Amino acid sequence: MASKTSVTREEYLRMSFDGPDADFIDGEIVERNVGENQHSEVQVQLVAIFLELRKKHPLHIRTELRMKVSAARFRVADVAVFTGPRPAESVPSVPPLVAAEIVSPDDRFTEIAAKLNDYLMWGVRHVWLIDPWLRKLHAYDASGLHEVPALRIPELEMEITPGTIFV
Repeated sequence: MASKTSVTREEYLRMSFDGPDADFIDGEIVERNVGENQHSEVQVQLVAIFLELRKKHPLHIRTELRMKVSAARFRVADVAVFTGPRPAESVPSVPPLVAAEIVSPDDRFTEIAAKLNDYLMWGVRHVWLIDPWLRKLHAYDASGLHEVPALRIPELEMEITPGTIFV
């Protein structure tokens, strides 16, 4: 279970962590679960797919990046993909095109769902959840979380299937 510590937004932005970067939710530091080998492998594969796609589109791929999703919330995405100009802010306040979360063994569904909803409410167009343990792909939209046969970004004419990400 993730532990919580109360701090100000300014304190959070000055902090560094021994483990993975933490989320900041309404005044509390919320630790994120550490990924294991399967998590890391999917993260690397996802980045590789977007690096290849970057040859055709102006994409900026980030891992473990703090992002300001609202005045009182900062989230750290496993993978975020921005389009257009390179994000200028150290902690972006403009949503990426894609925010992807990769399931870790200790993740709780309610915490993941809250994080995915924060991304959607912020304006992220493609909110994904990838489960390396079950080898399943999910998209999150206004109607909730849905298992999908492929993760698609129509505006980039791209598709990620289980066969391309679970190697």
